[in-house]
Amino acid sequence: MIMPGPTVSVIIAAYNAMPYLTNCIASVAEQTIGQDRLEVIVVNDGSTDGTPAELERLAALHPKLLRVFHQANSGGPSAPRNAGLDHATGEFVFFLDSDDHLGPEALERMVRMAEENGTDVVLGKMVGVGGRGAPKSMFKRNQPRTDVFASRVYWTLNPMKLFRRDLLERLQLRFPTDLAIGEDQLFVGAAYLNASGISVVADYDCLYWVRREDEGNITQRLKGSERRLRFLPRMVDLILDNVPPGPGRDHLAHRHLTVEMQHILNHLSYEGRETQEKTLDRLAEVIEPLWHEELPEQLSAMARLRLHLVRHRLLDEVLGLIEFERELARTKAATPLLVDGGRAYARYPYLRDESLAIPDSCYDVTDQLGLRHQVTRAELLGTELHLAGHAYLHRVETEDVGTELVLRERDSKTEYRLPVTHTATPGLGATEDDGRFAYDLAGFEAVVDITTAAGGKPLGDGLWDISLAVGAQGLSKEVRIGSKRAADVSGEPETQVLTTGKGLRAVTLYATKPYGNFTLDLGEKKHRVASGLSFGKKVRWAADAPTELEFTARCTLAEYPAAELGITLSNDKGATRTYRPLTAPDKDGRFTVRVPVTDLAAGLWSGHLHLGPWRCPLPSLSALPAAKWRRLGLPWYAKPAPGKDGKPALQVSRTDLVKALTQRLG
Repeated sequence: MIMPGPTVSVIIAAYNAMPYLTNCIASVAEQTIGQDRLEVIVVNDGSTDGTPAELERLAALHPKLLRVFHQANSGGPSAPRNAGLDHATGEFVFFLDSDDHLGPEALERMVRMAEENGTDVVLGKMVGVGGRGAPKSMFKRNQPRTDVFASRVYWTLNPMKLFRRDLLERLQLRFPTDLAIGEDQLFVGAAYLNASGISVVADYDCLYWVRREDEGNITQRLKGSERRLRFLPRMVDLILDNVPPGPGRDHLAHRHLTVEMQHILNHLSYEGRETQEKTLDRLAEVIEPLWHEELPEQLSAMARLRLHLVRHRLLDEVLGLIEFERELARTKAATPLLVDGGRAYARYPYLRDESLAIPDSCYDVTDQLGLRHQVTRAELLGTELHLAGHAYLHRVETEDVGTELVLRERDSKTEYRLPVTHTATPGLGATEDDGRFAYDLAGFEAVVDITTAAGGKPLGDGLWDISLAVGAQGLSKEVRIGSKRAADVSGEPETQVLTTGKGLRAVTLYATKPYGNFTLDLGEKKHRVASGLSFGKKVRWAADAPTELEFTARCTLAEYPAAELGITLSNDKGATRTYRPLTAPDKDGRFTVRVPVTDLAAGLWSGHLHLGPWRCPLPSLSALPAAKWRRLGLPWYAKPAPGKDGKPALQVSRTDLVKALTQRLG
């Protein structure tokens, strides 16, 4: 009988990896997927510390799990990873650096994701350890099946991922051995572009990415722009050869024109003038094939400016910008703006320097302006919605303010803009950006009357999303409000039944999930009035009045006209009786209604709890004993009986004396 091979081959390239190696391999041995589904291949790349001895100890400890290979030092991770891949037999391959470690369920979860979705590459959430920054943008949510164009996976090109080995062998994919850095980008980039789907596990910490105390991580050891510039042309060629011009190519180019370019320029600033000039010239040549006029629109203003300076080979200005960026990173304070002609421009170096004539578009941050807001009041009082709080455009001081409240119906997109009252907010902004910006008139108050908000007419039924169009200095930006609110402002749904000129109307103010923004539900689009009406479990004859049927009921609505609440009974002959609560509902909305059955005419009575036109059917009466009384000296009774369509009902009748006597004598 042929035994099945391992599910996952974990490949570890090790060079002077102590003491991290021990924890690395232990994290693999303890995987919940089980050792019987794993093989661990460690290639010692000529280590000179205690790595070889530790590997032999671990191999003796895990003889069926661990395979160790020794080779002369190759100068980088490519050769040992390739050697490990040559020995791999698993259906999947996971590359693990010797200073990192896995979460216990990492491989089980990643394999399951690949098998359930038929994907070739799986990314597991990464967590930085010891101050090492880990990629985050692609791990905001699980993605069962995606690709490089519909996600942010291209922003992590390290090889610590799960690959289907068939994909790697079909492409004859190996790490290039002529690169000291960036070799992983060529490998992972090619795998991404040829994969039959990519998955992302974002709800579990799969990989712990460790920063070594001795700064021994290869990206920390290797300095200089030349090494980084050596792999970038090959990544550009990979994109040009595999992705046609258009949004997909631009999406991938975005990463290299931001991440790699910034890394290269940071190293460039420490080099000699001659090297700087050659590197800048070469960098401009490399990125030129990716350039087209619309490309900068997708980049941040800083990236646009950086790209412009590089393309025009403005070395001194590039070096000045690098220093400016370092100072920004040190102070963490936002850059002031120039607001002109309805646009906002970051005051980065060389803005409107006539000698350089850099386009304003390189500084335009209008569409990226942040918007801060907080709601301090949101409540319905009768037909009026009262809102208050503050809102401002980040870095735009509150001069010439012009904020409006926006109501927009979600399906039809019908929109109404209503004025707000601007209120003073002295000191707002003092605790951020070193107090550089003042927002002293950012407050707002608004009252929305649902009977007149639609241009003097009532708002129609629908889900009315609530936004603010926040304006100052000729700029305006819209934001949904509610996600930021004071602790005493509830976002829980509060359904009310209001009396309007056109009768009763259901209104619910609630915060959406998961974002927490306020919406008005008019006409029960999501929140049903009837769901707030209910009967208690027991119906009984009152203890102090054995012919009074006692119902306990509940109305959980926030507000409603009390005169519209009650129980209505009707019989098969068309008679109708309505009964109101004995007392006002308690704090939980519970109340009691009594029905004196002695008042009911003969017939089969059924009914409901009602609030205006909204109804809740009677509960079961089957366990109720019969009630008896005399009317004009004659015996009567009321007892449960099946009503129309099987609904609970009460039969009220005069006792048939002959029949009763016959039954007694019989």
